[in-house]
Amino acid sequence: MTDSPSANRPRSIIERSGIVIVDKPAGMTSHDVVAKLRRTMGTRRVGHSGTLDPMATGVLVVGVERGTKFLAHVVSHDKRYDATVCLGRATVTDDHEGEVLSTASPEQVRELTEERIRQAFDAQRGEIMQRPSSVSSIKVDGRRAHELVREGKEVVLPERPVTVHSMEVHSVSCVDATAQAPAHWELDISVHCSSGTYIRSIARDVGDSLGVGGHLVALRRTSVGPFDLSMARTLDELKDDPSLSMHLDEAMVHCFPTREITADQGTALSLGKWLSPVGIQEVHAAVTPDGKAIALLHENGKRAASVFVARPDGLS
Repeated sequence: MTDSPSANRPRSIIERSGIVIVDKPAGMTSHDVVAKLRRTMGTRRVGHSGTLDPMATGVLVVGVERGTKFLAHVVSHDKRYDATVCLGRATVTDDHEGEVLSTASPEQVRELTEERIRQAFDAQRGEIMQRPSSVSSIKVDGRRAHELVREGKEVVLPERPVTVHSMEVHSVSCVDATAQAPAHWELDISVHCSSGTYIRSIARDVGDSLGVGGHLVALRRTSVGPFDLSMARTLDELKDDPSLSMHLDEAMVHCFPTREITADQGTALSLGKWLSPVGIQEVHAAVTPDGKAIALLHENGKRAASVFVARPDGLS
């Protein structure tokens, strides 16, 4: 362990390139995490893949040095979440931090049944059209939607197709009114979905379909593609040990099928040349005999061309 981010840091950019799997704490934006890791890792070249809301916790995949360019090719990976949903109140932000828009009456809440609630969540499975939350990071006329909402402007984003591969509804309970909160239903769910799916939108849409409103109480991302919480470290742990979770070579092989290539073919790819195809349908990593992942390739016709060169000439 070392307290100095730059202590024993490899000199080569390639040796410093890779990814870090962070267990993001609540109350921080994804940009806040990146800013901290820039200091921890001793470089400005740090970026994240897949924004997590400030209230959310869990897996945030961060690229370092050339790992930042690699992230563009894993951003579309599917994701898994654990969440807590409140039915009985709607908010501006579709979560518990936003201004309350409507509150269901005790009678409306009591009229609901667990069966109806489960059926409403069933309707959110599969390939659906979903309206993103107004406080998302989607840009509207060059501005982030959440920035406009916080300025008091009304933002309604268009629906778009997403896929909810699976969704399990766990505990479901009706909570009586207290001094702190009106009567409502509270439940825990687990979701496996495509990139671009908003869990807060699921909470909102289920609440709307039941006529009582709904919002997200808690959200934890448990995985992004092949990266899960078992690989994640807290910011404090990373401060004590500012090391990569995976070197770029490891990350490329971990995320994509591989093609074994010769050293000469690796040199050709590093120079921007292409190889002959070998019949691999999806994007894949080209790996030399010494274990170096040179590039990500995609076959098209008579060429297997690079979509990302990890080790361009001069950096290998």
